[in-house]
Amino acid sequence: MARRPGNTLEKWEVAIVKAMLSRNYVPQDIQAYFSRPTRSINNARISEIKDGTKHKAIKAASDDELDTFLDSWPNIDPTTGLNLQGDELLVKAREAMTAAVHTFNSAGLYFRAELFIVTAIIAWTYLMHAYYKREGIDYRHEKAGVVERTPSGAEKYWELSQCISTGACPLQSGVVNNLKFLIEIRNEIEHRSTNRIDDALSAKLQACCINFNDAIKGLFGREFALEKRLPIALQFVTFDGVQRQSLIATDLPAHIATAMDTFHAALSEDEQKDPKFRFRVAFVPKVASKPSKADLAVEFIKPGSPEADAFERVLLKEVERPKFLPGEIVAKVKAAGHGAFNMYDHTKLSQQLDARNPGKGYGVKVANTWYWYENWLEKVLEKLNEGWTRPQKL
Repeated sequence: MARRPGNTLEKWEVAIVKAMLSRNYVPQDIQAYFSRPTRSINNARISEIKDGTKHKAIKAASDDELDTFLDSWPNIDPTTGLNLQGDELLVKAREAMTAAVHTFNSAGLYFRAELFIVTAIIAWTYLMHAYYKREGIDYRHEKAGVVERTPSGAEKYWELSQCISTGACPLQSGVVNNLKFLIEIRNEIEHRSTNRIDDALSAKLQACCINFNDAIKGLFGREFALEKRLPIALQFVTFDGVQRQSLIATDLPAHIATAMDTFHAALSEDEQKDPKFRFRVAFVPKVASKPSKADLAVEFIKPGSPEADAFERVLLKEVERPKFLPGEIVAKVKAAGHGAFNMYDHTKLSQQLDARNPGKGYGVKVANTWYWYENWLEKVLEKLNEGWTRPQKL
């Protein structure tokens, strides 16, 4: 990452500098205490504190505070050179994403996707805050020009949705779409219970990991990448058509399926295919042509190549759920042997069952038009076979 000689000191650092000056530290020596790989402090920053040009209102740190600072210095991560206090946001971003991936890859957990999404959103929030802080962009919530505060008095900072919606956001559109999708799913799982969503979301979660690693390298430097800490996970699973039917999300919780369909419907085909939005991987048993390559478990194939086209023909694909207009549902019910069933009946039955409630997963609204899923057709036939009759008109 390019060093930024104009970077400024934080208030607590100014207080430490004043305390060091009072102990007759040489300005050049003080400068060395506060420069690090992510920030370069030049001598002018120390001089303007010494001569009172800036920061007059900040009091010098106490002797105990200065001693604590000196005792803990350099207080850095030996792998990256990040200062654990000055670079706290970036350190937390890396640790949160590492924790998210470790959690998802842990054997024996039943709610891996939920845990990953919540922790990954925290990681991305820290990363965006670190970027905006470095760029001098105020990422605090304001109302009528006044910074908003929590009930305990702390300043309120942007949540991730605000971070990726501002015009200053440095992320590509595919990355933003991926994060918006995960935020939508996070909102669902925070308020309602879920089950069996790991496989259905895996492509989005994989894209989230790769996007984060690309973003931290692009925004802060390759030395902060996570790939060395997070190798490819070993797998116990093999795939065949019968064993892996569960990959197709037919048994997703209704509210999750509805949220996913609604989000996908708002994206173009190209946006949905963007690997920044969802990243899919094929596992193919492979016999190496050379003994020296026999232990190479993973081989990356360039998208668009003949090899990739060949794999594309055999990959498990995410299938868009069939959708039907109300008239099509009525026609299918008639064809199933209920010739008297009409649009009035369909409307009344759907109202009785509150079938348009998104949480029930019977359909989805796309561009202000309601579409029914196949499970609604099955429900209608089930009710008719049970003897349902139309209510009397008043």
